[in-house]
Amino acid sequence: MTGKKNFMNKRISVIIPNYNGSSTIGRCLEAVFSSEYDNFEVIVTDDCSTDNSAEIINKFLCKFISLDKHSGAARARNTGAKNISGEILFFIDADCLLQKNTLASVNKAFLTGEDAIIGGTYTVISYDDSFFSTFQSILINYSETKKEPPDYIPTHAMVIARDIFIKSGGFQENFLPLLEDVEFSHRLRKMGCKLTMNSGILVRHIFNFTLIKSLKNAFRKSMYWTIYSLKNKDLLTDSGAASIELKFNVASFFLSIFLLLLFFLAGDGISIILIFVLQAINIRIVNRKLVKAFLGAKGLLFAFGSCLYYTILYPLPVGAGAFSGIVKYIWSYKR
Repeated sequence: MTGKKNFMNKRISVIIPNYNGSSTIGRCLEAVFSSEYDNFEVIVTDDCSTDNSAEIINKFLCKFISLDKHSGAARARNTGAKNISGEILFFIDADCLLQKNTLASVNKAFLTGEDAIIGGTYTVISYDDSFFSTFQSILINYSETKKEPPDYIPTHAMVIARDIFIKSGGFQENFLPLLEDVEFSHRLRKMGCKLTMNSGILVRHIFNFTLIKSLKNAFRKSMYWTIYSLKNKDLLTDSGAASIELKFNVASFFLSIFLLLLFFLAGDGISIILIFVLQAINIRIVNRKLVKAFLGAKGLLFAFGSCLYYTILYPLPVGAGAFSGIVKYIWSYKR
């Protein structure tokens, strides 16, 4: 977009869906246009926002497309992808901030793997460096980068060749409110496309999480993950944010609750011993690398608080969301 063109610098089309993102879209676009990369365009598709998003977006030199009705992020991304001039599509969200070198990292990754769907992830520390926001950023960063190849590529940092995206037919628009990137990734993998994560492609997310927002987010994502996983018959798959570590953590939490009730009702002291053994396995063995990520990011005190939150409170909304997802799935199946 700025500076001299370099023939090795492929043109990147940054595609951003926006819905009532007035609190973040300005910072998102400022970060994109602060890039050190020299060959890119920005396409923002507004999904019928009711706030002043359009006024903010129009301050920047980007292609601005407004949908005729509120249709969801999948249609917004597909519409944006139909209006590009670049060889590389880079999908991000309106609450994500590129680093100055993010687009250069995208270009470098693309040049070495044009036939792959390449994913990036969140920075370890979130933009709003509060406890609950950074807890979530570390959890996602760890979960999305720990496994190669990954089970899916997230749309908060997805790199794909224009030709592959066109051939795929794009994101499924009549889908669950979340997880269109998971369905898209699974579909392309079946088509023979390689999925790969590149930890050098980073975006800084604006969470603005409080305790309540963190718990609500965990419930909502767990519910839709469960519905999709039941349909896809991969409920126990180690899949990014729906990691095997998180699933074990939730299972050990509810088993510990059962053992605690058994202790109070039957006075069985072995139940307490089993709780300590179970949680030791959970923290010291199954989730040890996540604990190490908490420790490395913010130190001992943060890691201690994160472990308490992760093992004592966080499993409640995840478990409740999973149960709600099972009920919704069974109800829809019976109908």
